[in-house]
Amino acid sequence: MRFGWTTPLMNQLRDEMDRLFPDVDPRTAAPTFAQSYPPLNMWEDDNYLYVEAELPGLQLDKLDIFIAEGDQLAIRGERLPLESAATWHRRERGYGKFHRQIVLPFPVDPDKVEARLEQGVLSLKLPKSPKAKPRRIDVKGE
Repeated sequence: MRFGWTTPLMNQLRDEMDRLFPDVDPRTAAPTFAQSYPPLNMWEDDNYLYVEAELPGLQLDKLDIFIAEGDQLAIRGERLPLESAATWHRRERGYGKFHRQIVLPFPVDPDKVEARLEQGVLSLKLPKSPKAKPRRIDVKGE
């Protein structure tokens, strides 16, 4: 027995799921490449901000990193597709040009940034700008 009201409810549910999770490909249940690539981790200690980005298969000569206005990080590059005459059954790893720009939580010193790309992970060590470091204020008494 089939109820005619189930199809509109299922369509409404699908529309709501698409609205809530616009970046998920329903055929693979995996996030799509375009929205926030590369995925990042970011943390800090007293003197540095650290950023790690996953960039598997990226060649070093296809990567550019910029610091603008002291607190904006841009990572730009291009992953080249694997050339193969094989029949693909699943292709979840994206390729092509990408550009990711984020605002950092505070200014950094762009002249002292360290960057390494090892085993597909970009590691950035960004020294905090002297303006961003907390300064102790001496309190004088009477």
